[in-house]
Amino acid sequence: MTKKQKKMVLRLAASAVFFAVGMIFEGKNSWYLVPFIISYLAAGYDVPLRALRSMRTGQFFDENFLMSLATFGAIGIGAMEEAVGVMLFYQIGELFNDYAVNKSRKSITELMDINPEYANLIIDGKEEQVDPYEVQVGDIIVVRPGEKVPLDGIVIKGAAGLDTKALTGESMPAEVTEGDEVLSGSINLNSVLEIQVTKLFDDSTVAKILELVENASSRKAKAENFITRFARVYTPAVVILAVILAVAPPLIFGGSWGTWIYRACSFLVVSCPCALVISVPLSFFGGLGAASRQGILLKGSNYLESMASLDTVVFDKTGTLTTGKFKVTGIEAVSVSKEELLELAAYGEFHSNHPIAQSVKEAYGKPVDQTKIGNVEEVAGYGIRAELLFEEGKRSLSVGNKRLMEQLGIAVSGNEPVAGTTLYVAEDQSYLGSITISDTIREDVPVALKGLKAAGVKKLIMLTGDKQEVGQAVGETLGLDEVHGGLLPGDKVGKVEELLRKKEKGTMLAFVGDGINDAPVLARADVGIAMGGIGSDAAVEAADVVIMTDEPSKLTDIILIARKTMVIVKQNIVFAIGVKVLILILSALGIATMWAAVFGDVGVSVLAILNAIRALRYGKKDEKTD
Repeated sequence: MTKKQKKMVLRLAASAVFFAVGMIFEGKNSWYLVPFIISYLAAGYDVPLRALRSMRTGQFFDENFLMSLATFGAIGIGAMEEAVGVMLFYQIGELFNDYAVNKSRKSITELMDINPEYANLIIDGKEEQVDPYEVQVGDIIVVRPGEKVPLDGIVIKGAAGLDTKALTGESMPAEVTEGDEVLSGSINLNSVLEIQVTKLFDDSTVAKILELVENASSRKAKAENFITRFARVYTPAVVILAVILAVAPPLIFGGSWGTWIYRACSFLVVSCPCALVISVPLSFFGGLGAASRQGILLKGSNYLESMASLDTVVFDKTGTLTTGKFKVTGIEAVSVSKEELLELAAYGEFHSNHPIAQSVKEAYGKPVDQTKIGNVEEVAGYGIRAELLFEEGKRSLSVGNKRLMEQLGIAVSGNEPVAGTTLYVAEDQSYLGSITISDTIREDVPVALKGLKAAGVKKLIMLTGDKQEVGQAVGETLGLDEVHGGLLPGDKVGKVEELLRKKEKGTMLAFVGDGINDAPVLARADVGIAMGGIGSDAAVEAADVVIMTDEPSKLTDIILIARKTMVIVKQNIVFAIGVKVLILILSALGIATMWAAVFGDVGVSVLAILNAIRALRYGKKDEKTD
C-alpha cells in the first residue's frame, strides 16, 4: 500500500468514527451536527477542491463536481447523515480503485524494473561504473552475479545462467557461454561475464521493450474511445436532468421542494460514470499486464480488441514456422557406412562457411584434423573437390549438388527430396551416398497451429520466398490451409492485401514474421506480430505485437487473453449502465433513497473494478476455455 493510500485509510477511519458518533446522537441534542461535519471534512474535504480546479480548466462535469453538488444539496435540505454517507462511501470506492490500479500495474512495473541503472565498462584494463548511454558498440562490459545485463552483446569470457523472465516470461534460466548472444534486461544469476556490446542503449532490447510499454496506453481500443465520448455527453445530460427534476415538479405540480431536491441529489449521486470511466480502461490495462507476463508485448489496447476477432493468421516460413537453420535430416550411404560418409563430407566442407557446410560439420560433431586436408578446389555453383590425406592413403573427394555429379559423369541413386537440399559425395568416380539438409520446423509450431484452430481461427496461411514445391511440402506437413511460394517482399504485401479484401467483415487478419523483409507486410496487416527474440529490429519496429519468447504457440495465449479481456469489458459496460439506469428511474420516482444511489455509484464501481482485475489472471484454466 502506498503512503497516499495509507493516509486515505486513516482519514476514512476517522470519518467513520465521527459518522458513527453523529448517528448515535442524532436528534438527541443540538450539537450532533458537529461530528457529521468533521466526518464529512475528514472523508472528502479535497473533493470540492478538485472540482474547483477542474472547473478552472474547463472541465465542469466530472465526478468531483457531481459528488460536491449532490452532497451540498443533501446538506441544504437537512439530510446531513446521507450527505456524509455518500462522501464517505464514495471515497472508499476511490480507495478500492487506487488499489486495483496499483495491482494491475504490478506486472508492468516489474517489467520496468529491467531498466539497468549502470554498466561496468572496462577502460584501459580497469572497470568503471558508467551510465549505459555512455557505452559504445564494441566496448567490453562486465556483468557480475545479481546484476542486470545493461546492453545487448556477445559473451567473450565466462559462462552463466541468465534470468530472462522479464523479457520472455520463461522461468527457466537461459545458459550462455562464450560466443552466445545476451539481451539487455536479463539478470546474471551465478558467474561473472565479460560481454562485447553490439548495440547502443537506445537500440537495445530493454530500451525498445520499455518504449513499447510506455506507448501502449496511448493507443486506445474502440471500447475505451466509446466510454470517453459517452462520458462527455452523459455527464452534462444527467446534470441538466437533475436540475429539471429538482425544479419542474414543484413549479408545475406544487409539490415539496425538499422532496424533489432530495430526489435530484440521489439522481446526481447514482449518475456518476465512475464505474465505466475507470473499469473499462482498467480491464484493457489488465489484459496488457497478463500478456506481458506471458512474454507478449502489445503496442496498444486496440490490438487486444483486434486479436479477439482474429479469423486469419498468415505466417512467414523461414525463421517463423521453421528455425531458419539448416540441419542434416537424412543420410543415404551406398558403399560406405553413414558415419564414414558424414566424416568425409565434414572434412571436404571444412573450409567452407556456407550454411549447408556448417550444418554438415555440426552433424559430424567431432574435431577435424586439418593436417589431413590437402588441396581444396571450390567449383562455383557446383560444390567442392578436395584431397584428403588419411593413413591408408590419399583420397580424392567430390562433394556438391547433382550438377557436379553429372559434370563428373557419376551416376547417383535415389530421388532428390522436395523440402531440402541434397549434398552428393563421391570418391574418384565412385558414388558414396548423399546427405539431405533441411530447414527444420520449429519445435512448438504444431502445438501453435493446433491451438489456433481450437481457438476458432479459420485460415492458416503461409507465404514464402522459397519454391512453391518446398513451401507446399512444409504446408502439407503442418496441415496449413494455403501455401504461396516464390514471393518477393513486395509480392507478400500484395498477397496480404488480396487476403484482406477477401476476409469477412468484422474479422481480423494477422501476419507473423521475423525478418527485415517482413517489415512491410507486418505494417500492412490488421495486426503485425513479430518474433522478438530472433526477429530483426525492422520487424519488431513495424509490428503491433511482439512475442519475446519466439514461440508461435504464444499466439493462442494472445487470442485467449484478448477474448477474456473483451468479455470483461462488455460485462462491465452492460452491468454499469443497466444498474445505473434502473436506479436513476427509481430515484426520479422517489422509490430509491440516496443509500441506493450510493450503491448505484460506489457499489457498481467497486464490483466493476474487481471484475476488471480478473483480466490480469491468465493460466491453464483459461487455456481450456474460450
